[in-house]
Amino acid sequence: MSDSRALYFHQHIQTLQQQAEQLLAEHGFDRLLIHSGRPKFRFQDDHGPSFRAHPYFVHWVPLPFHADGLIEIRPGRTPRLTLTVPEDFWHAKPPVPEAWWADAFDIDQVQDAAHWQKTLDRVRATALIAEPGDFPGLGQNPALNPQPLLRRLDESRTVKTEWQIDCMREANRIAVAGHQAAAKAFADGKSELEIHFEYLHASLHEPNELSYNSIVALNEHAAVLHYQYRDEIAPARHHSLLLDAGADHLGYAADITRTYVAPNGSASQCFQSLLEAVDAMQQRLVQQVQPGQDYVELNEQAHRGVAEILSDGELCDMSIDAMLEANLTTRFLPHGLGHFIGVQVHDVGGKISPEGDVLSAPEAHPSLRLTRTLEAGNVLTVEPGLYFIPSLLKPLRESRLSGHLNWPLIEQLMPYGGIRVEDDVVVGKGGPENLTRNAFKTA
Repeated sequence: MSDSRALYFHQHIQTLQQQAEQLLAEHGFDRLLIHSGRPKFRFQDDHGPSFRAHPYFVHWVPLPFHADGLIEIRPGRTPRLTLTVPEDFWHAKPPVPEAWWADAFDIDQVQDAAHWQKTLDRVRATALIAEPGDFPGLGQNPALNPQPLLRRLDESRTVKTEWQIDCMREANRIAVAGHQAAAKAFADGKSELEIHFEYLHASLHEPNELSYNSIVALNEHAAVLHYQYRDEIAPARHHSLLLDAGADHLGYAADITRTYVAPNGSASQCFQSLLEAVDAMQQRLVQQVQPGQDYVELNEQAHRGVAEILSDGELCDMSIDAMLEANLTTRFLPHGLGHFIGVQVHDVGGKISPEGDVLSAPEAHPSLRLTRTLEAGNVLTVEPGLYFIPSLLKPLRESRLSGHLNWPLIEQLMPYGGIRVEDDVVVGKGGPENLTRNAFKTA
């Protein structure tokens, strides 16, 4: 984070205040309340998952792990931030607000959230953004999560301020340190769990504060797109590592994927060539991240790129157009090209137009999370892949297209699982800013 963070943050709050005042006027409200949420226990238990504040709260306040915070936004007034800080010997108190950001708010500290009831009962037209179960007794005034207002708030989050982009620059820098340590651990023959530990140590992250649960997939595990386990014992032989791991900085996420190959003979050389081809295609796609670019069309370019790789790699002898017409590439790239990113890893607004219309994913690519036309200030991922997934390839082997595929080579590549290359990219007026590649260059 640069020395300009206080200036960036105050400009960010000014932007949010202006947006909120306009939305309140449009929707007939006098004020907006945003709750940070509160921890929940698991069913029949006195313990629960780690807490993370609601994204609408973190959008305003750089306290992603503070429970029972409440923001009050009113036109023409400094936003008021109420923080619950219990007198509690069971848990440590949260950190004291730092002046560089706290100066943007009028801050009150209370020991118990019950102090808010008088705030809720004030006779004003109030919109409250909160989890319904946290406010069972609202009184007469608040409208809970009014959908038209929520949609507009989501839209306002699709264009990032300089503060938010700077936070994601820093999150990428932190994550890259972890990726470099993990790559070394893979080269040293370590297990998935050991690689995960090396990532956490190098990125200085406590596991519960990661922006998402890391995917640490060795060998055929890389064919499971959201592989959720971490084997404690290393496999007899390392073929590949697919590492999808990010970081958090003041509530903003990085989301980075890299694939690595162990030098194990001809199959690994082939897989390395495929990896280099996917990486080159990914960089070409990033250059297309410009204002006015239809992301659905960019997703189509990714599938054309996969078809070219299948042809050049002698995995399929069909023409490029024939592969695309048969939707064959979806068997090797079953997920979408990318998504918005911000205070949520899969940030809001990706499939809604600025006017509020639903922009459905194409029938052939139902997993695509971003279907908009890009504009300056969007931040998104670009993450093409190429996978050898048994459950997707088995029907292909039994189809009329089977004779066009090089099954002996595919069988040799199956132990490698798959490839994904993912960067976080800012849509800029003068061209894309690749937060991830820049972080690798300066690491």
